[in-house]
Amino acid sequence: MPAKIVQRNNKPMKKVKVDSVTIDIIESALRSARYEMDTVLFRTAMSPGIREQHDEFPMIANLEGKMVVGQFGSFIHGFMQGYDGTVEEGDIFFTSDPYSVNGAVSHANDWLMLMPIYKDGRVIAWSAMFGHMTDIGGKVPGSLPTDARQIYEEGIVVPLVKIFKGGELQQDVLRIILHNCRLPMWNLSDFNAITAALRTANNRCIEISTRFGDDVFYSAMDDMLERNKRAMRELIRRTVPEKKQYFEDYVCDDGMGMGPYKIACTMWREADTCVFDFAGTDPQSVGSINFLLNEEMFKMFAGVYMIMVFDPQILFNDGFYELMEVRIPSGTLLKPLKPAALSCRTHALGRIFDILGGLLGQGNPAFMCAAGFSDSPHFMYSGYRANGEWYQLYQIGFGGIPGKPFGDGPDGHSLWPSFTNVPNEFLESYFPLRIEVYETIADSGGPGKNRGGNALRIGYCFLEPGEISIHDDRWLTYPWGVNGGLPGQRSQKLLKRANGSEELLPSKCDRVKVEVGDLLYFDTWGGGGCGDPLERESEKVAFDVEAGLVSVAGAQRYGVVINADGSVDEPATRALRARMAKDRGAVELFDRGFDTIDALKARCRAETSLPPPAQPQFTKWARSKAARSA
Repeated sequence: MPAKIVQRNNKPMKKVKVDSVTIDIIESALRSARYEMDTVLFRTAMSPGIREQHDEFPMIANLEGKMVVGQFGSFIHGFMQGYDGTVEEGDIFFTSDPYSVNGAVSHANDWLMLMPIYKDGRVIAWSAMFGHMTDIGGKVPGSLPTDARQIYEEGIVVPLVKIFKGGELQQDVLRIILHNCRLPMWNLSDFNAITAALRTANNRCIEISTRFGDDVFYSAMDDMLERNKRAMRELIRRTVPEKKQYFEDYVCDDGMGMGPYKIACTMWREADTCVFDFAGTDPQSVGSINFLLNEEMFKMFAGVYMIMVFDPQILFNDGFYELMEVRIPSGTLLKPLKPAALSCRTHALGRIFDILGGLLGQGNPAFMCAAGFSDSPHFMYSGYRANGEWYQLYQIGFGGIPGKPFGDGPDGHSLWPSFTNVPNEFLESYFPLRIEVYETIADSGGPGKNRGGNALRIGYCFLEPGEISIHDDRWLTYPWGVNGGLPGQRSQKLLKRANGSEELLPSKCDRVKVEVGDLLYFDTWGGGGCGDPLERESEKVAFDVEAGLVSVAGAQRYGVVINADGSVDEPATRALRARMAKDRGAVELFDRGFDTIDALKARCRAETSLPPPAQPQFTKWARSKAARSA
């Protein structure tokens, strides 16, 4: 039974004609309100994940719940269809249960809050925001256990509730939630900050609607959605072929000795509709790498990717969603059955962007990007200081962004464009560690006409005993190159103990004890190269060498010979490139760095020095009801 919206004024909104200038003014005002939501949040939140790294996602939606401005949308309509209760003025809804909202948030660390915007006794719009909480309880600090088998092991999971009822905070409900978190003051501050951001959007929407009139406000948002739909329809017609395009990629492992896990997708166009079918994706994992992928969220991913690659001038909103159809088989890695663990879904989430790149580029190779979004690495460090005070760090790492048809991939950049790094000065001031190294890794970006972005290396020196957790991927598979570009470097985590010993750590591990003076080298992955590296201007290669992004030896992967003074040896370069082109043969559309996944696994077994249980066994979890319930 759908939610019942209680209003004093039941007069329906009326669609009226709005001139283009007024639409642009309202659009700009809504965009400003959306960014003001961010500003309010960043200035009042306490956790570094939100305050410094901006791990949060705001939106303003129209009366029907379609996102007009923001980042993640389309879950309000599902909420209104699935919530069996009333929506009243002053209410704010709260949930952290992915299964309650069909993956609108994809793990329990994300606290989602929804607010109906009332004006003169009726709903005129919605505001919503979710942010990642540093801790929500569970079996490990940070609440992202790699060995969880059910969501109940990952921390407190809050169903959809009214956290504000008629404007009044439900203190008992909030007290129970905070009681189950290791950092209740951080969580309370972040909760209040999200609430303030929602109310900011509420005030701005009322101001805009008061200035222009409710019907104009409503109609302008509808026109913005329709304008997006028209633009995306044309983009889909021009860029998505009717012939089926297939691509697959792999999450390397699940942190429990099983993997790799295949994500498969077929894409084609039927009239004006772009269809994505994930048939062939591996069964859900017994571990926590499952990603409950909301179909509307995937449409957002696909739409943003297409807009950024093909036409960045298109305004992104929910208007085009009916032009896409997404099919995700139940019981797979991307549609796990409750109570499957979800906390470490970031690896599959990041790989979705590589899948999109592999699909959308096949019909238009000139627009194809390489791989390199790939993941959003996490690092956690916690324990007690000598004075007994608890400390706990959650940090998102950056990697190499893929080479693009129109330029090099950024070095050491975030998966999400709006994320920022945590300043080293902040880390050293608030946590017992020292940053010994912070640099991009030369030669880690895949060579290409446009170079893949280099990986990032951070050296953490620990100043107090504690425990660390590491969540990363792309240690087995390479971020692939395209159109002749070569793959990027894989990730690696090396722990140098104060006693002189060294340990090569798995990419997914918890409860690793560290002592004073231990040093962790946290190396992420590089982006794949785009285009033939033998076609890259030799002057660009020389500049990369001078900047420390490419080594002298690495320059020869581009067929460029560098003299001792840093200049290009042009005759030697021409000869080397001619020889490399002859030996290489035809340029491949994709270069994964391996012929078959089985060959890659065999090579990894031979090369790796990881001791059991970190030594990968590469077993496959049987798809069965008994295994899922184990």
